[in-house]
Amino acid sequence: MNIYLAGGAVRDILLGRRVSDRDYLVTGIDKDSFAKTFPQAREVGVAFPVFLVEGLEFSFPRAASLEKEVKARDLTVNAMLVDDEGELFCHPDALDDLHARLLRPTSRQAFHDDPLRVFRAARFWAKLPEFQPTDELVGLMREVAESGALKDIAPDRIGQETRKALRARMPGNYLRLLGRTGCLSPWYEELANADGIPAGPPPYHDADVLEHTCRVMDYLSGDEIQVWMGLTHDIGKCLTPEDQWPHHFGHDMAGEAPAEALGRRIRLPNLFIEAGAKAARWHMNASRYDELKPGTRVDMLMALNHGDLVEPMFALVRADNDQDHGRRPERDLRTILGVRLAPEDCNQGEASGIKLRQLRAKALKDRDIRRGHK
Repeated sequence: MNIYLAGGAVRDILLGRRVSDRDYLVTGIDKDSFAKTFPQAREVGVAFPVFLVEGLEFSFPRAASLEKEVKARDLTVNAMLVDDEGELFCHPDALDDLHARLLRPTSRQAFHDDPLRVFRAARFWAKLPEFQPTDELVGLMREVAESGALKDIAPDRIGQETRKALRARMPGNYLRLLGRTGCLSPWYEELANADGIPAGPPPYHDADVLEHTCRVMDYLSGDEIQVWMGLTHDIGKCLTPEDQWPHHFGHDMAGEAPAEALGRRIRLPNLFIEAGAKAARWHMNASRYDELKPGTRVDMLMALNHGDLVEPMFALVRADNDQDHGRRPERDLRTILGVRLAPEDCNQGEASGIKLRQLRAKALKDRDIRRGHK
């Protein structure tokens, strides 16, 4: 049995970076013998054998030789193997592309064999923003999209790649590359034409909806929930009739359902689905927070409190339009959560809810007067 350190771990070692994930290639043994040798191993592969052993991933070859194996991987800079004696086996272009900081496909066939590699390539540009996609990669991604093969990818695989991109250093590059290559449909259908729609009137906006969205995602990098909220917040602008451009009246309300649909389509966890929908629905009100009536503030803060989304929402506001409301929303939330109904007003169904909202709004109004807010 031979075991090789594979892929991104080798790339990061050669780049002098900390290795966070280690994957291995196993040769010279069949999967049944491997399972007997490592009884704690759990098989997780679908297209080809992959085992997890104590958190480490061990895969079996997809090709008959190491030379063919590296050419069956996704990008040249990931197509590298190191054996236990330190000998390097790699794609013929791997080291040159690593030095030149280029993202190049290992082969045309590799992307057609597994169209998910379109999304992996976009995710790697988010992870490695100092690298640049080659014309060859851009053309191949567009070719795969035009073939219609993207629709056959399992939804949860799209969701997994998306979450990895949300955690990357420059997450906006994920959408940038998918948009440049026509790969937003069908999984990100709501944003498929976003690069042809102005984000808003100058001087407030100087980009299209897609690029504005990518910039907001990049600003929020480091928190995947916030990045996802950045991705969905302006999705309603893609529904604005062209004769209303560059304005987007009501895009916040219009974007709630499409944002939720997108999250469900790619099988994201419920927290992401809720956060994305609320980002679309409430971000405009949040940006005007100091102008809102107390009742509207109550409605928004209570909606955001479910899922612990108050802080992420106002981080989104700072990223979106440079509005900073300080700690006021958090203080207001503490105020309204401290309001209690009198015993005689409890257990009255809808009437109790109306009364509680009124009391909470009054508490905010009284607090505003004490602090001199309008």
